[in-house]
Amino acid sequence: MINRRQLIGAALGTALLGRGSVTQAQSIDLLIRGGRIVDPSIGLDAVRDIAIAGGRIVDVAPRINGRAAETVDASGKIVSPGLIDIHTHAGRDAEGPALALRDGVTGLVDAGSAGADNIAPLASVLRAAPQACCALLNIARTGVISGGGELLELENANVALAREAIAAHRGIVAGIKARLSETVARDRDLEALRRAQEAAEPFGLPVMIHIGQSYSAMRAILPLLKRGDIVTHMYAPAPNGVLDENGRLFPDVLAARRRGVVFDFGNGRNFHFDWDMLERATDQGFYPDTISTDWNVLSSTTGVVDFPNVLSKLLMFGMPLADVIASATVNPARLFPQFEDRGTLNIGAPADIAIMELREGEFEFVDNYDNRRTGSQRLFPFATVLGGRWIARDA
Repeated sequence: MINRRQLIGAALGTALLGRGSVTQAQSIDLLIRGGRIVDPSIGLDAVRDIAIAGGRIVDVAPRINGRAAETVDASGKIVSPGLIDIHTHAGRDAEGPALALRDGVTGLVDAGSAGADNIAPLASVLRAAPQACCALLNIARTGVISGGGELLELENANVALAREAIAAHRGIVAGIKARLSETVARDRDLEALRRAQEAAEPFGLPVMIHIGQSYSAMRAILPLLKRGDIVTHMYAPAPNGVLDENGRLFPDVLAARRRGVVFDFGNGRNFHFDWDMLERATDQGFYPDTISTDWNVLSSTTGVVDFPNVLSKLLMFGMPLADVIASATVNPARLFPQFEDRGTLNIGAPADIAIMELREGEFEFVDNYDNRRTGSQRLFPFATVLGGRWIARDA
């Protein structure tokens, strides 16, 4: 059973950290020197060097003296596994994945942009992307309809077509997405979710549901979710959110988490969270299992800005830095096989790395209702390493 503690996880049993520095004779392609390594997958938060060769991490140690083809000074920076964003719409635009990569995103999921009718072109974009990518097939054959609801006509939720699309794009399609807001599905939300589960079942795939102002109550929705399914926009305000009329978490929500349902932040831009809802939930210890952005190529002009900015919002509400990093690295990596060897800086892992600056000061953050709050810390993207290749932020 997946639960939040297991997602954050203990150190990997095969971790080789601390075994000693690479020898002078070993060839190093890239040496990242002196950064603060924050890697919850191996329980590490310390200043270390990282040596990379052949696209993989070959050493992590307090001081590495081997000769490197390229050396980068990361002093004063946060060095983490590459960020994995499980709720984006990056596949809509050919340049989307490359733009996300600049923000430290070395793995991403396009969450429901396309359905059975239009999954082929989106899959082509994701296959051509520089980083590891996969997609959640919208249970509606149309995919997301801009300005409308793809499930207003329930016949769009065609199980047979969805299964055909999954089979045709098995390497890319990693799950099913169902948007359950009343503006999208009216009073058919439960039936849409049942059909999503029916489409996913033969392939053993998870279902991600978009909640927020649904017709049905969470207590009716949650029993239809299985272990590994994902609730995105977890802090969506009433009606029919995760809090009761007194602002307390429904016991059903915590029970769902205990049986392995994953709760995802999903920042987005409209009606997905407000500060009051987030504050009430986190005051009760209800933090995300995963943090995602609901990103698209225009997100830099919205309250999303970039993935590190979204992560900073949870820092503002008291989520420890290690848990924030886990929610964007090792936790999402465990949800989809496309990322099974990512989300870690363990020796032997692909050298996918996010380098960020954690700045102190006064920083303004925006919720989905244009309410503003000021935090004292903010993460900024600095550079990305993908498969051992250094990618500067301004490249």
